[in-house]
Amino acid sequence: MSFYWGECRSAGGTVPDQWVEQIAPHHVAMRGTTGKPVRCIALHGEVGCGTHCSMYEQRSSTCREFTASWEDGRHNPHCDAARAAYGLPPLTPQHFG
Repeated sequence: MSFYWGECRSAGGTVPDQWVEQIAPHHVAMRGTTGKPVRCIALHGEVGCGTHCSMYEQRSSTCREFTASWEDGRHNPHCDAARAAYGLPPLTPQHFG
């Protein structure tokens, strides 16, 4: 998940520069998200058991805009794909009901 480099601290944004890598002239990505297995440097904990973002308040717009399936009443196939990559089943509306 890439985002505009202007969201980095050195450009006046909130995302720590040392946690990103440049992937295009004007875009960066969080370290750990450009290869396999995908694991963002800011993700702490064990996937499937309990995780949290260690820079939640400083996260990029890409992360701010990503919602879990059914969190806002809509299905998100990207959420399903991310969960499947870790062997987790898709969320259902009942998770938020």
